[in-house]
Amino acid sequence: MSEPERLLDALLNLPQVYGPELEERGRLLAWTQIGGEATPQVWALPAGGGAKKLSSGETFNFFENFLPGGEGVLYEADPGDERTALYAARMSGERALLSELHPPYYRRGAALHPERPWLFLGANYDFERKMTIEPTWVWRKDLKTGEHRLLAAPKRAGTHGLELAPDGRHLLYDRQGPHPGSREVWVVDVEGRKDRRVLSAGSRGKAKATWTRDGRLFYLVEEGTARKVGLADLSGTRREVLEEAGFSIEGIFRLENTPYLGVFAVENARGHTLVLSPEGKVVREVRSEDGELRLLGVFEGDWVAYHQSSTRPADLVRLTAEGLESLTGIDARVPDGLVPAEDFFWKGSDGTSLHGLFYRAKGRPKGTIVLVHGGPTARAGRRLSPEVQYYLARGFHVFLLNYRGSTGYGLAFQEKIKETGWGGLEQKDIETGIEALIAAGLAEPYRVGVTGTSYGGYSSWWQITHAPRRLVAAAAPICGMTDLVLDYETTRPDLRPYSEEMLGGSPEEVPERYRERSPIHYVDRIEGDLLIVQGALDPNVTPENVRAVEARLRAHGIPYEKLVFEDEGHGILKKENRRTLYRRLADFFERAFQK
Repeated sequence: MSEPERLLDALLNLPQVYGPELEERGRLLAWTQIGGEATPQVWALPAGGGAKKLSSGETFNFFENFLPGGEGVLYEADPGDERTALYAARMSGERALLSELHPPYYRRGAALHPERPWLFLGANYDFERKMTIEPTWVWRKDLKTGEHRLLAAPKRAGTHGLELAPDGRHLLYDRQGPHPGSREVWVVDVEGRKDRRVLSAGSRGKAKATWTRDGRLFYLVEEGTARKVGLADLSGTRREVLEEAGFSIEGIFRLENTPYLGVFAVENARGHTLVLSPEGKVVREVRSEDGELRLLGVFEGDWVAYHQSSTRPADLVRLTAEGLESLTGIDARVPDGLVPAEDFFWKGSDGTSLHGLFYRAKGRPKGTIVLVHGGPTARAGRRLSPEVQYYLARGFHVFLLNYRGSTGYGLAFQEKIKETGWGGLEQKDIETGIEALIAAGLAEPYRVGVTGTSYGGYSSWWQITHAPRRLVAAAAPICGMTDLVLDYETTRPDLRPYSEEMLGGSPEEVPERYRERSPIHYVDRIEGDLLIVQGALDPNVTPENVRAVEARLRAHGIPYEKLVFEDEGHGILKKENRRTLYRRLADFFERAFQK
């Protein structure tokens, strides 16, 4: 086995922690773990005990919520098409199925009542008429009788989140406002008698909230060009306590088993935690020297956090006087010689300041691989990536860029993508980033390739159909949109409002924009090499995108390669499939750069 293959094997077998949470009284830590096993699995660590895997099977298993009293967890089991089964798993080893094994709907959130046998869930389904619907409704299921009671019936698609109040009397959730991109915070009582809006950020703004321990709302709103954090009561009376200033606010949360609240703030793709008093005053900042750190609360008498960097695995850590101490022991399994990220700055075509993370291969590189993140409302951050480190070992430079629309640089920067919509100036940001790398001697003409998943896949399609071969010699779109009208028609109904937000309306309202921003109409311009990657079970960017573009490619005589994973959905997650994918991509780019 070659050195790059040994490294890839070690990294794919290295567990990493995703989405960890601490139970409100500090009795249980739970997380999704990717790496080591064939598929993602759910783990938990009780106070005074050892970590234990609570899920099983070949499905993609993800942590959802805690059982009342911290006795275990709720987790979802996804066969790949995002129609997930919901399980309750206790630390004792008992496991119970709480939903259909393969439901005819997409679920949004789940919570159990602490005293009654009630499961609360959001679903784009009418359980009374037994039919799929477009909006997500909020339901209460009696686990003894199986009866479903409707609590809230939003008229528009796009309902997210579900959180039970500390007293068990109300549910907090958010729903789409008047504009497809707007979000409002609503509260409904657990009997469904009164469903009311409690927070709004205007007709186009966004609001989200979480409960405080005393039943107030800790909220985050996006109004104008800045995010604001505050506290509110159920009447909707607001008091703002913090606004973005030199940093981007990416999240709010309770710091469990403490009286404090937390804000996750980001500067140049590096996140840290602001600790707020119960009344909203900033009392402390907690940072990491080499990566990102989000406090969770107090566990077994110590502050614990979620930490990650470009050379250290995403992990649960205890904060000590000596530094960060792993709670899982994962860090002891990290191979030597990993390459850290370097900051890289450049200017967009209109002068916008842009930032990315550059990874430098040893010696003269074979070429440069540009990894474009999905979302687009997301960011490339400092995370240990088996994919990145493998490409480096294979002799490629790697560049992760954050185009306009990415999170982590403030709301004004994030909203810039809407000025021109998908396929606009954010794609020019990618092109100018490549040009800046070449100018800096970090890339060579005709030896740059682009890949990414979801919106990163769309961006790969856009670059190979619009950029000259000098800048993009090859592209490997993974689960990427090709025809935006077709994608809108075939995707999950609850995802359509996002397309409307980003493109300024539906295909009926702005048909020309959907057409002109669809890469399928420009495949005759392709000069470089093309490898199409798709998950056959993908309900988000459906395989219809691939079938349509293949017909167009054949009509124009454009050669291409294709790699389909029959057991994957939106993204490639199974360990052995990731191994296959990374090897195939490295081989593909190596051949393309030799032409």
